[in-house]
Amino acid sequence: MAHKNAGDPKGRQPEALATFAASARNAGHKPDKVGLTATPETAPIPTSSQKKAQAATKVLREGVLKRDQGAEEAIDALPDRTRSR
Repeated sequence: MAHKNAGDPKGRQPEALATFAASARNAGHKPDKVGLTATPETAPIPTSSQKKAQAATKVLREGVLKRDQGAEEAIDALPDRTRSR
């Protein structure tokens, strides 16, 4: 059940990777404060859709071509959704 006081004022859902990271930091259990709406720890991080698409394309190209396409650099340029905020 979501805690209305701790949730995101815009009613956004928590990001999955941030929720998993919060669970990992809580001995593998989802913290009680993480519900159906985002908390400050699990709120969406604004990111360019174009940058995400470019990174995904590079990852897929590396998988197919089996040679460096710059995927690691593109991924590193995106925000880390698993870090503690």
